Amino acid sequence: MPSSPTTMKEIARQLGISITTVSRALQNHPRIGLRTREKVQELAERLNYIPNSTAISLKKRRTFNIGVVLPYLTEQFFSLAITGIEDATIDKGYSVLVVQSRNDFERERTAIRSLIRHGVDGIVVSVASGTHTYRHFDRANEHGIPIVYFDRVIKRLHSSCVYSDITSGAFEAVDFLVQKGLTNIALLNGPMTLQATDERLNGYARALQKHEIPVNRHYIVGLNLTREDTLKKTAALLDLPEPPQAILAFHDYIALDAMEVCRQRGLRINEDIFFVSFSNLSFCSYLEHPPIASIEQFPYEMGEKAASLLIEAIEHPDQQTRQEVVMQPQLVVR
Repeated sequence: MPSSPTTMKEIARQLGISITTVSRALQNHPRIGLRTREKVQELAERLNYIPNSTAISLKKRRTFNIGVVLPYLTEQFFSLAITGIEDATIDKGYSVLVVQSRNDFERERTAIRSLIRHGVDGIVVSVASGTHTYRHFDRANEHGIPIVYFDRVIKRLHSSCVYSDITSGAFEAVDFLVQKGLTNIALLNGPMTLQATDERLNGYARALQKHEIPVNRHYIVGLNLTREDTLKKTAALLDLPEPPQAILAFHDYIALDAMEVCRQRGLRINEDIFFVSFSNLSFCSYLEHPPIASIEQFPYEMGEKAASLLIEAIEHPDQQTRQEVVMQPQLVVR
């Protein structure tokens, strides 16, 4: 027969102290002396004590679960963000439930509804590129579930958000390319449903204006972020009477697909055509000809900060005001 799980009552009995003292010692309560805390925690470890999460949830009226909705786990950017979210929450006793939207509005809406039904205490979201209405997020707030947005954010809502200064990053990237003597610079941008798409375009245009280079509308391309769309529209750029000398890409994955088209056309990367992309993901260092520069957006730190803001909103609901955290990107030249 399997043995029964250890309880706080058993720890209290063996040490000759109250259950309340055991409970406080396990939570490192400052009113419990250090020696007592150490004894309780050592015995709990030896007896393989595991807190009853259901009992804790009922007592504190929380599930200690938070939901995370993001476009793709397969993208290194978002896996780094998840690591930051987990590191910010695990020591606080929270579990993380991750759902992928795959950039699809209906999947995102279904994910939010599912997390509401599961009674999560809060949700961290990076908005899908296909999202065009925000009613499903409002429903979470109506159920008393706070939301914090990161990376792909919705700034007009009352929730807190953490994002990179895309305008600044795009400006710095284009400025870098112009200083290398490149003036025909294309932009492989994202869909107009994302606020960052406008920001990227603004940074791109401002840098060209700084150097008195006319903005060529044929060089500005919106993508739906699929590989097929990237291949098709990159080919169209290369077919222009005056093809671009350089391309600023939405992120590293878009750059890789666009570079493939260039190589198929016999173009040498960083010689015949240059690339700068957002994200600065580690796999680029293994490429023989990576983008000449990348814009580091610090996804781990973004996820960590978003999770910290969410926990604050969960644990101190009456003290919270909307916070907008803007992280400065960094141009990394290879």
